[in-house]
Amino acid sequence: MERALWVLALVLLAALVFFGMYRGWRNRARRQQDVPEFPTAPGAMVEDLLTPVTGLYVGTTRSGDWQDRIVVGDIGHRANATAHASADGVLLDRDGASSVWIPKQSIVDARVDHKLANKVVPGAGLLVVTWQLGAHTLDTGFRSDDTPNQREWANTIAGLAHREDDGHDGDRTENGSTAVSQSESASARQEGEE
Repeated sequence: MERALWVLALVLLAALVFFGMYRGWRNRARRQQDVPEFPTAPGAMVEDLLTPVTGLYVGTTRSGDWQDRIVVGDIGHRANATAHASADGVLLDRDGASSVWIPKQSIVDARVDHKLANKVVPGAGLLVVTWQLGAHTLDTGFRSDDTPNQREWANTIAGLAHREDDGHDGDRTENGSTAVSQSESASARQEGEE
């Protein structure tokens, strides 16, 4: 009889833990009701800038808070994914979940980091794309199966953020916008006058 009481107590404790997790997830979703719906990928994308890679979609958080995972819809769920980078933006095509599309004009920066969405990996093992969704700045993380190439991916995606519409790469300012140096502006004006 005593053993049955211990088993019952453990089952009740496990149920309480799961109820707490469920309630916390729902409360977080309620707090994030102001986060707009994620953009959908275009029907046809231009050619990939890099060879697509497989890996794990880690999650999306509010930028600057690596533990504040966005849970709106199914965005909070980790999933295997294939990453594509094109001149239009970044697509994380997730298995069994909706794709995550980050349009080029929304990209602020990209980096390689070691933590995001309550996941910590050794070394710099996560590709993190910082981007703008409405009034929110978000970080989206992807852990590639081919981790040595993540630095190249971060540089390519950051290049998308820093490229002006005319294809000219400028210097990045503190707020993530693109700026052209004064000497480049002067030489462009001189060429235009000739």
